[in-house]
Order: sequence, then C-alpha cells, then structure tokens
Amino acid sequence: MDSKSILLEKRRYLRKNLTPEEAVLWNCLKSKQIKNHKWRKQHPIGAYILDFYCPKTKLCIELDGKNHYSFQGAKEDEIRTRFLNSKGIKVLRFENQLIWKSLEEVLTIIEKELNNLNRENKEF
Repeated sequence: MDSKSILLEKRRYLRKNLTPEEAVLWNCLKSKQIKNHKWRKQHPIGAYILDFYCPKTKLCIELDGKNHYSFQGAKEDEIRTRFLNSKGIKVLRFENQLIWKSLEEVLTIIEKELNNLNRENKEF
C-alpha cells in the first residue's frame, strides 16, 4: 500500500472514530453553525490530517491530547504548524480539556479568528 492510500485509510478511520472532544466540537462546527462557515473534519493537507479545516479562511483547529505535551509531541506539532503556515493555513490549538471546561470560550476564540481572517481577506 502506498503512502497516499495509507493516509486515506487513516483519514477514514479518524472520521468514523472521533475522540469525545472532537465529537463535541464537531457538533458546534458542522452545518455552518459558526459565522456560516463550512468546516471539514479530518481533512488531509500534505502528509497531515487536520482535525478541522475551514477552506474559505484557511483556518485549522487542532485539539491536543496528552501526547502533544511531551517533548517529542511539541516538536512534531511545531514542524506541522510551520508546514501548514507555509501553505497559508492558520492553526488554532486547544487542549482537549478546554472542550469540557470552557467550550463557549473556545467557540468565541474561533469566531474571533474567523472575523480576523475574513477582515484580512477583504483587504486584499
């Protein structure tokens, strides 16, 4: 199996098996519920699969579990973020726990970032 097929299979698996935190956030994002923006879940970009991606604004949302808070996890996240930024994609990262503790705050941050990106796009 080639790397593209492996990535496709992984994406299919992740789409069908969201973490509880991803499922909660997806319920808030799907059907254009925030600022009428369409979101994709488990969307591939290069060799990466983004948790959530808004193509209109090029905004990516990543939910980070405990493996992201190791030295290796942080290093991999930095490389991934640099790659996505080089493609013009803005990355917002939230710790999984914030979905349970402060969902409204997370949604407010996402909405503000969408406003900022929409404003930036109108200036060009």
